[in-house]
Amino acid sequence: MNLEIQYLRAGIAAALFMLGMIPASSSWALDGHRDFGRYFYSGNGKISIYSERTEKSFSGVYRKGAGNYDEKALGEICRVFGAPYKPSQKGLSLRLVEFMDYLEDRLHPGAKITLTSGYRNPEYNTMLREKGNLAAKASLHQYGMAADLKIQGVNAKVLWAYIKALKFGGAGYYHGETIHVDVGPARSWDETTSGVGTGISDDNKLIGMIMDYDVYQPGMAVTMRLIRMTAFPIGVIPEFSLFRQNPEGEFEKCLDFSPAFSIAQKEHCMDLRNIEEMDRIQWKLPGDVKPGQYKIQARFCDDAWPDMPREILTPE
Repeated sequence: MNLEIQYLRAGIAAALFMLGMIPASSSWALDGHRDFGRYFYSGNGKISIYSERTEKSFSGVYRKGAGNYDEKALGEICRVFGAPYKPSQKGLSLRLVEFMDYLEDRLHPGAKITLTSGYRNPEYNTMLREKGNLAAKASLHQYGMAADLKIQGVNAKVLWAYIKALKFGGAGYYHGETIHVDVGPARSWDETTSGVGTGISDDNKLIGMIMDYDVYQPGMAVTMRLIRMTAFPIGVIPEFSLFRQNPEGEFEKCLDFSPAFSIAQKEHCMDLRNIEEMDRIQWKLPGDVKPGQYKIQARFCDDAWPDMPREILTPE
């Protein structure tokens, strides 16, 4: 995932972004008169989902045009996933919904997608681990970024291979009818190579950062969140940096900025103590930012977790 700024596309650093020229939007519904796609992997805006866990379903249109989202439909999809839903904060990644739609459109258009596991709150994820289930300590299910699913009429191994070939997101195959799909870093595994129980994510070794969209335009609001944390608290320097890709393909810092956090701001080091406090880190793109591909960098300010990286960029 990259952040591009274009005069039609944008993405960010924990992701890379593209940028264009349209009024900023604070919700999933795109304000203004222009309409443009917000994700690199998008479906046709129609999806049919059923969850075996919540026993809820949704079948219909969740997006009209390229980037105008139906808040009511998205609220229903959140409930299918068992994800928290508030007008100001959703517990489900819209990037995941679009990616699932993308997969269905290309492998079996119109097929029903069945979820065996959607959103998991941290307590439920811990309970699964304590019972010996194959649940990662830094599971992206906790961020509404992952689902265990099957697509009607599509063999699980075929779906796994298709996602691996895209080199986008995560794909886990356990030699059954379902596979794990997520919109985190590109990687793949099966039950023998998942890394669960090996300590691979202990002490925030895999901490990362993501953006709410892939495509932005100048002046738009950007919402970031930290993901894959396994140890708390985490000290974050309240000044981030924006990097732009140059013609040689290298990223150069173009500005520093101070985003708004969901808790009271501190001058030198933000002490973040749970997943909720690491969500909804917000910033408004400058109106004069140039089109291009960008990354955002966050830096950390304590030594509580020696194996944690000192700085992170949004994913490729």
